Amino acid sequence: MSTFDLDRYTFKLLQGEPFFAALSRRIQKRPTTAIPTAGVRLNPNTAQFEMAYNPQFFEDLTEKERLGVLKHEFYHIIFEHVTGRLPPEGMSKMWNVATDLAINSHLMGELPEGGCFPTIEPFQEYPLGLSAERYFSMLQNDEQFQPQDGDGDGDGEGEGSGEGQAGNGNGSSGSGGGGLPDTLDDHDGWGEASEEVRDMAKERLKQAVEKAAQEAASGRGWGTVSAEMRKKIMDMIKPKVNWRSVLRYFIKTSQRADKRSTVKRYNKKYRAQRYAGKKVTRHAKIAVAIDQSGSVGDEMLAAFFAELNGLAKYAEFTVVPFDTQVDDSKVYVWKKGQRHVTERVLTGGTCFDAPTRWCNERQFDGLIILTDMEAPKPIPSRSQRMWLTTPDCKERSYFQTNERVIAIE
Repeated sequence: MSTFDLDRYTFKLLQGEPFFAALSRRIQKRPTTAIPTAGVRLNPNTAQFEMAYNPQFFEDLTEKERLGVLKHEFYHIIFEHVTGRLPPEGMSKMWNVATDLAINSHLMGELPEGGCFPTIEPFQEYPLGLSAERYFSMLQNDEQFQPQDGDGDGDGEGEGSGEGQAGNGNGSSGSGGGGLPDTLDDHDGWGEASEEVRDMAKERLKQAVEKAAQEAASGRGWGTVSAEMRKKIMDMIKPKVNWRSVLRYFIKTSQRADKRSTVKRYNKKYRAQRYAGKKVTRHAKIAVAIDQSGSVGDEMLAAFFAELNGLAKYAEFTVVPFDTQVDDSKVYVWKKGQRHVTERVLTGGTCFDAPTRWCNERQFDGLIILTDMEAPKPIPSRSQRMWLTTPDCKERSYFQTNERVIAIE
């Protein structure tokens, strides 16, 4: 067994990386031959983050590659891949690949061969810089990665579930997966800790990242952390509105009550044997209008559908695709618990009056519009209306509104 001691090299490797150096001090590192490369996990007993690594693997890397692997593993921790940031269907090999694609977008040329990289085969059509959720949606709709007969999808293995291995592609590959390649690192054990342990670890993580960011911003510098990544890190430690909680609240406050008279038997000791009562049924009739105009790119559309697959856990809703108009033949009901793939059925301009008028005429209780916000302010909605868009689109919206506008990452 190699005698390579990562702790001895970490200081030297991170001399020019103040942010990662500050974060590294809060992560225990332990050598092991149980995995072929390296990986991070959450210790279910201590709620502390750990990095396991194979000494021989690190010894065979160049210093640049060693630093790249460290940064890769730290990013898994920073972006909560270890503490439970998962799609609604849970852990899968496809999610593992998606998270590696998101991280490796920022580490091109810094890592050893054998991982998953946007713009590089078999992901040559995947652009750089997307979120794990967007890559996941693209993978779901990529024919070359659909499971074949007899294939599985890596039950619990891969990124998002455990010790994240970086390097030779032998880690957390799962089985089947429709031809998906192995991820760069091993992710066994992710998601295994209890909810209480994960919540504790998330709070510790936020504090650790906040302290590391403060050290970097105080004059020590961010090292090679790009401006784009700095913004993501700072956004992470800022208080956030949980859009799913907002959405559940929106649905709840959209509920209307249907009342009807009913005859109930009354207690015989009273004179009146029967009386007319009221039976109340509460439900929400929600419309989700999806902007399918030409200005909404395929990636944004895929992101919208990924969020709707999550929304379907909570409610049934009517999907209303639109551009400058609403085509009744394209409208459908998305049943609670169902999943749908991204689908573009219209390609015209954008007019928010169209879905608003369509819903007004049908007396919906709530209207959610998924859009890039690139059109004039619409007519008033008779029901409460909410907008879902991306952070960038929210900032450059064509109009101002007092209605709730939620940015989805």
